[in-house]
Amino acid sequence: MPRRPHPVAISPKSLHHPRSLAVFRGTKLLVGGYLALSALALVAIVLLRDHPALVNDAVWIRGTIVVASASLMFGCAVHAARGSRGAWRRLRVLSGVMVGAIVVIIAVPGAFPMWLKWEQGACGLLLIGVVLLVNSRQLRGVFAIG
Repeated sequence: MPRRPHPVAISPKSLHHPRSLAVFRGTKLLVGGYLALSALALVAIVLLRDHPALVNDAVWIRGTIVVASASLMFGCAVHAARGSRGAWRRLRVLSGVMVGAIVVIIAVPGAFPMWLKWEQGACGLLLIGVVLLVNSRQLRGVFAIG
């Protein structure tokens, strides 16, 4: 079995380039906003728990998953800004998957109340920004392999 080549080290020059720093800063701000909005939604879920029309089992599950994924994504954004190629890859995948999941949440009638769909729409807008930033030419150049 052929050996895989070792990953190429990230260039400190490209990692600390002003454009890279700006993209990382924007990414952390957007993911931080996603985390904050998700945490607020979970607080709303707890406060509205006695209103089955507003909070059902699907809302509890989705709210918990969103806060967990947002926390994970924030950690990935911080580690990617420090030069972790793996964290950057995870952030790329998670942000894309969550945007897709949000589209489904908004599009499927019935399971989720309108307030959660609006909140998820706002989260989706933040995550579209993340998707654009983490897949930008600037970061692809920073984390280029070979």
